[in-house]
Amino acid sequence: MSDRLYIFDTTLRDGEQVPGCQLNTVEKIQVAKQLEQLGVDVIEAGFPISSPGDFNSVVEISKAVTWPTICALTRAVEKDIDCAAEALQYAKHKRIHTGIGTSDSHIKYKFNSTREEIIERAVAAVKYAKKYVEDVEFYAEDAGRTDNEYLARVVEAVVKAGATVVNIPDTTGYCLPDEYGDKIKYLMEHVDGIDKARLSTHCHNDLGMATANTLQGVLNGARQVEVTINGIGERAGNTSLEEIAMILKCHKHINIDTNINTTKIIPTSRMVSSLMNMPVQPNKAIVGRNAFAHSSGIHQDGVLKNVQTYEIIDPKEVGLDDNAIVLTARSGRAALKYRLHVNGVEINDEEKLDKIYKKFLQLADKKKEVTDEDVLMLAGADSADKHGVQLDWLQVTTGKGVKSVASIGLDIAGQKFEAASSGNGPVDAAINALKKIITKEMNLKEFTIQAIDKGSDDVGKVHMQVEYDGHVYYGFGADTDIVTASVEAYIDCINKFKIR
Repeated sequence: MSDRLYIFDTTLRDGEQVPGCQLNTVEKIQVAKQLEQLGVDVIEAGFPISSPGDFNSVVEISKAVTWPTICALTRAVEKDIDCAAEALQYAKHKRIHTGIGTSDSHIKYKFNSTREEIIERAVAAVKYAKKYVEDVEFYAEDAGRTDNEYLARVVEAVVKAGATVVNIPDTTGYCLPDEYGDKIKYLMEHVDGIDKARLSTHCHNDLGMATANTLQGVLNGARQVEVTINGIGERAGNTSLEEIAMILKCHKHINIDTNINTTKIIPTSRMVSSLMNMPVQPNKAIVGRNAFAHSSGIHQDGVLKNVQTYEIIDPKEVGLDDNAIVLTARSGRAALKYRLHVNGVEINDEEKLDKIYKKFLQLADKKKEVTDEDVLMLAGADSADKHGVQLDWLQVTTGKGVKSVASIGLDIAGQKFEAASSGNGPVDAAINALKKIITKEMNLKEFTIQAIDKGSDDVGKVHMQVEYDGHVYYGFGADTDIVTASVEAYIDCINKFKIR
């Protein structure tokens, strides 16, 4: 009989800590429902005390999701735990995730404390959380750089205090796979009462070893893994859910199963990428657009003769549909709604579907074929209709040997404004014209362009960072015209700081 590995998804907590990738409550519910369909066991829904928005998201996700455990993060502080318990009041299955740093670096510099005091605080936090919920997870922050003997003392103390899961984070992504695996093995062998709790991995990817470290943890006894969709997360990200799920599915000899419905991986990946405006790198394992592409003649020849020569995964296993309906300007609402459904987006409001369909037709007139990535972009684009500043029109004159000139029309809360300006290229000219209307002191900090697919008629995505009043705001725009996409991204930033 296979061992069971529990999947703890922290896309909505650790994953959402990526600058510029924050979701509103409605979007978080959408992701949480998709994670439920995917089959994750635990959804870490947020850090309730950190903000009213996080608190409300945990409340609403608890109401919306049925069978997965809903988890809320806290520090080893009573008011944090009180807040988490309140946020989890509607969850059918609830868990409080509390903890404290255990490495000498954290103890000395972060807490100005001692090893014994840290154990006392850890035990007190677990016991306090246990008053609210039966399922309490403890995290030993920076466990990767905590010496094993002391870490075992901490784990033993919190298990005796009632912790049902103990999280061993490689917080800085520093560990080598053998080191991390040995750490889990040491705890399994030296902690009295370890059979009463489940050890969990939580690995970061700073040195590109998150998945390898997680796998070594599992092979040495961990039975929960903390992961994110697409491997998103702070700094270089977290362990990718899709990588761990497919490693175990491909290597059946490991004899460890998950509850993941792998055919939902691609739709979930695309939903998260679209809602967070965070593109997936083309060569990303499992979910990158090149993951099942073959350009080498030798590879192509082998695949045509037998797909298993160069593919260890059937694309259908992860949700890639070889017989996808192709969307063109002649496609109807039903086809559009179906492609949205395939990608994890349910549109039951006919008025909203009509708005998306109108934008779809405008895009389809510009492109030969509308891709799934385009469809997801359109599904998220209707939120721009509610913005205070909207782009009415844009006209740009540019070319070799001539100065770029742009004219722009904006709608600001129902009022119409126009301006024109020149610049060092079409994007610079358009933004200079925009700044003549929006006369705030703004500085462009970062400007990134990415094609969604390929081809000269493709939709381009633009990501921007704009600094205003000491804060950095993140904006996103998408259009077949890259200058228009750039202006839309700049306006997206403006709409965020105008309502601050």
